[in-house]
Amino acid sequence: MNKQAAIAVSEREMANAIRVLTMDAVEAANSGHPGAPMGLADVATVLFNRFMQIDPVDHAWPDRDRFVMSAGHGSMLIYAINHLLGYDDMGIEQIRNFRQLGYRTAGHPEYGHAKGIEVTTGPLGQGVATAVGMALAERMQNARYGDDLVDHWTYVISGDGCLMEGVSQEAIDFAGHLRLGKLILFWDDNRITIDGPTNLSTSTDQKARFLASGWQVLDIDGHDHEAIARAIFEARADERPTVIACRTVIGMGAPSKAGSHKVHGAPLGVDEIKAARELLGWTAPAFEVPDPIVDAWRKIAARGATARSDWTSRLNAHPRAKDFRADMAGPDLGALDAAITAYKAQTSASAPKVATRKASEMALEVLNECLPNSIGGSADLTGSNNTRTSAMRPVKRDDYRGDYIHYGIREHGMAAAMNGIALHGGFRTYGGTFLAFADYCRPAIRLSALMGVPVTYVMTHDSIGLGEDGPTHQPVETIASLRAMPNLTVIRPADAVETAEAWQVAAASQTTPTLLCLSRQELPTLRTDHCDNNKVELGAYVLTEPKGARDVTLIATGSEVSLAAQAAKTLAEQGIRAAVVSAPSFELFTAQPAAYRAEVLGAAPRIGIEAAVRQGWDAFLRPEDAFIGMTGFGASAPASELYDHFGITKAAIVAAARAAVPETI
Repeated sequence: MNKQAAIAVSEREMANAIRVLTMDAVEAANSGHPGAPMGLADVATVLFNRFMQIDPVDHAWPDRDRFVMSAGHGSMLIYAINHLLGYDDMGIEQIRNFRQLGYRTAGHPEYGHAKGIEVTTGPLGQGVATAVGMALAERMQNARYGDDLVDHWTYVISGDGCLMEGVSQEAIDFAGHLRLGKLILFWDDNRITIDGPTNLSTSTDQKARFLASGWQVLDIDGHDHEAIARAIFEARADERPTVIACRTVIGMGAPSKAGSHKVHGAPLGVDEIKAARELLGWTAPAFEVPDPIVDAWRKIAARGATARSDWTSRLNAHPRAKDFRADMAGPDLGALDAAITAYKAQTSASAPKVATRKASEMALEVLNECLPNSIGGSADLTGSNNTRTSAMRPVKRDDYRGDYIHYGIREHGMAAAMNGIALHGGFRTYGGTFLAFADYCRPAIRLSALMGVPVTYVMTHDSIGLGEDGPTHQPVETIASLRAMPNLTVIRPADAVETAEAWQVAAASQTTPTLLCLSRQELPTLRTDHCDNNKVELGAYVLTEPKGARDVTLIATGSEVSLAAQAAKTLAEQGIRAAVVSAPSFELFTAQPAAYRAEVLGAAPRIGIEAAVRQGWDAFLRPEDAFIGMTGFGASAPASELYDHFGITKAAIVAAARAAVPETI
């Protein structure tokens, strides 16, 4: 037997180990998706056995290859591989308890639950878009440090469903435009969906689609190991991103169910598993893999350990090793705090009247000076979002040294790519669009929160205050819906000082994404007395306290805080003592001790004020407390007219306060 044939036989057994572990795990769980892992076992085995550079002992090695299972329902593929490679947190008990509470082997791969999982996937298409961000980060980091420190590949497995999702086109187009040649996508072309064959719902020529977007396109039998290897070699030799269309049989190895939608998302059953074992020539008991096959997989890990050791030696000898380690470690919070504190003092003294979107740009000038690895961007709204600071340069296909990304009109793709950049490591990233378009980004924002990835979303034009563009662009319900998302810090600052503090919170975050809601209209600086402490990180605080006991507490966010301050002055002239509370972040406030929250809110009647719906204000308002805001969609008119039309005015606040405390009248 020649050497190539010996490799093929060995790899066939290695692939069958994935198939058998998948069958056994799904059967034990009585739920799961065996079809994709069984159909993709050959592709994955060749990729890992001949190409992947990873080290399970150092799963966070910066120059490792990235493997993304975009078709996340096929999670047993990656769990089986990681078990066979010897990751110390993926023992056989994890496989035996697939999809069970308390184990790492969740129904879909979850970042942070187990080593070797680069990204949470499951919502189809997002893995593709996140992988684009990873591949872009690799090129940007390579442009800064060279091949000695940064030279790795991003591999992603996509199913038919991933390519049907709209975000895939955003990502594919963007990757082709930037010529991300170190990105290789394996399309699991099994032509099966849950409902049946793909021709029930699509007739798209996927290969033509990739070609039109600037990709190299290769077409292979996904069960021919040598064809798989040749395609990967060819992909790695091309400067374009590559899609390898792998014609596979879903559930390969299952005698009667392979090739059918019946194998997609249900256990095979005892009889089918028995027959599959016979077909595959597999005699080992359930959840057991013969030692020679395990040893073959462990050789992949050993090869990766050697590569990682060599890389570590290069890093230690590299003249910019300190810079590289600093980029990977995260921001210098001491330097950042000092810079923001000094900037706040200047801002309080000069008291500019600017839109908070402009205030954000001003704060970013300071922040980006402190964070040399800051990467900004916008979904074709740079001049409106104010996300590009003066020294920033665009990232281009022929120059990845830039630090500003023009994402185009691809909000979902932008948000997912930012996740990928952050997950890759080495950069702090932010991107902007209009707040009303947060719903285009929402699936990726949700994954940011679920994974605990500290990206920053810059969302401008945050209310009816944007004016004439009308209700399609006025996000009256959007803020409430974002506040409902766990592990997302939503901040709506009231002035330039709060905006600087909001950016300080965002830059310091380690496990929570931040979303800034910023105004189009100019707002006065309210914090004219400098304070070193970051008040935004408290979530809410007393901006002004009347002399004597409160009669009423006015609680407002963002652009409405200045309205509340004006109303408090008028109320004081009428003998009503009103405190003003600025509440930029509901999430940060609810995290404060109960005693602090009680002190801020007080016992007097409360009035909430926000140019948005009331939903989500329970942390501040009791059922009997008044709310001045929106009850429906906005309209197209100048901002000042809209505030009058919808009754979000100083006069309305004063009237509500007088109604709440009639005994003072």
